[in-house]
Formats: sequence, structure tokens, C-alpha cells
Amino acid sequence: MQSYVPWLVFGVVIGAIFVADFFFINRNAHEIRVKESILATLGINLVAGLFGIYVLFLKGHEPMLQFFTGYLIEYSLSVDNLFVFMVLFSLFNVPPQYRHRVLFWGILFAIFARGLFIFGGVTLVTRFHWTVYLLGAFLVYTGLKLFFRKEEESNIMDNRFFRWLNRVIPLKKDICDECFTVRDDGKLYATPLLMCLIAIEIIDILFAFDSVPAILTISRDPFIIFTSNLFAILGLRSLYFALSGVMGLFRFLHYGLAVILVFIGVKILIEDWWTMPIAVALGTVAAVLAITVTISLLLPEKK
Repeated sequence: MQSYVPWLVFGVVIGAIFVADFFFINRNAHEIRVKESILATLGINLVAGLFGIYVLFLKGHEPMLQFFTGYLIEYSLSVDNLFVFMVLFSLFNVPPQYRHRVLFWGILFAIFARGLFIFGGVTLVTRFHWTVYLLGAFLVYTGLKLFFRKEEESNIMDNRFFRWLNRVIPLKKDICDECFTVRDDGKLYATPLLMCLIAIEIIDILFAFDSVPAILTISRDPFIIFTSNLFAILGLRSLYFALSGVMGLFRFLHYGLAVILVFIGVKILIEDWWTMPIAVALGTVAAVLAITVTISLLLPEKK
């Protein structure tokens, strides 16, 4: 099979999802209900599962396991971002009916940004093998930092970039329907939707520094890495609307994510002496997630 065909199939699948979403399912701005978001989450997971089967027939059993492992790692690490989304939507006073639009355009940018990170990372670790040890050490450090992190409150608008952006494009504090920019007396203003979108993109770029190296330890195939990464990002958006009301219940989840990062980091550091079976890696990640979510539900935070 020619090399461009799998990419073409993937492009058609993703394109169909975006077209159905933008022009049919969410054509009109509305608040995404829990039932609707759960169905969307199940739908994305089903499509990802079918695509994993396609990878099985296309590349074999091992690449299929790599796809699902990468998908699960990216999905689990992305859950931590949902809390950030909640804070940003609250900070910029984005009404519920417009939040889907912000996340929709955010994902389009994420496709481009993740592509640069992934293909650049694959090239780096392929040409310079020693860089994989830097990736492993970085993941261990990030996991330990996440495990012992302290909750801190900060105002993202105090960031230098946003202060500079506010001088270039003044912020109009009122929401103007679904518009990202608006003109008033001939002067261009940014709406809170645009500021929120930019903040989400900055967060996604920062998050990619953790998630992309983690997936690079699973596979060196750009097709496996990019497709699993993107399917997880697509599922993240619908998952946000499904869990936005109950995310506070997962109080111990960040400990599980920290353990996963350290585990993946150690995996890559020892792979010259022992190559861990991909099924073991997949099972370990799934088990850590299941344990931390279960503990969070059994031991809710006392108010």
C-alpha cells in the first residue's frame, strides 16, 4: 500500500468529523447538554477504536497496540487540561452556548501545532538517539513535579503576552454573539472569546511539551503518534462537556497522571537494557487510571 493512502484515509475520517460537527450537529450555538456530550464522546471513542482496527490490518498487531497505548496516554494526560478549560471559561465569562465554538477552533490550531511537535520530535530522536534519555529524564522530572505540586491561583491576564496583546488589539469586555473580533467606531476590538481561544492555545502548546515526549517513548512512527494524539484531542472536547459538572470529584487524578509520566520516563531510560512489551505499558497505564479514579470516587473531598 502506498505511503500516502493511510494519511488520506485518516484525513477523510477527521474531515468528515469536522464537517458533521460544524455544519450539522453544532451548526447553531447552543449549550451542550450532558447526554449530547456523552454520545459525542462515545462516538469519538468508537471511531478511534475502528481506526485502531484499521491500523491492525494496515501495520500489524504491535502498531495497533502502540496506537491504543498512545491514545490512552494522550487521553489521560489531557484530562488534566479540562480543569484549565473550566478556569479559562470562567475567567473570560464565556457563556455555555459559545464554549463549543472556542474549543472547535482550538482543536484546528492544535492539529497544526501537534504536527510540528511530533514530526520534529521523531526526527530528533531518530537522528540523535541520546536525546531519548533527555526525554525520559524530562518525563520523570515532570511527573515528580506534578505529584508534589501545590494549587496556586493566578490571573492569566497578568501574563506579559496578554498585556502586550491588549495593547495591540484592545479588549472589549462584552460578549458579541459568536464573534472573536468586533469593530466599534471603526476600531478593531478583541472579544473575550478570542482572548479565551488564545489562552487555550497557549495551554495546549505548554501541555504538548509533556504529552508528545510521552508518546514518543511508545512509537517512532509519525503516523501512529499523530493519529492517536489527534483522536485523543478530539475526544477531549466532548469529554469536557460530559464531565464539566463533576470534574471536582477526581481529586486524586493528578497523582495518577504523575505516576504515568514517571513510568513512561523510566520505560525509555531502561529500554537499552530491557524492552518493555507494549501490552504491559498499555495495561499499566489503564490500571493506574482506574485505581486513581476509583479512589477519588470512594474518598470524595469534604467540603
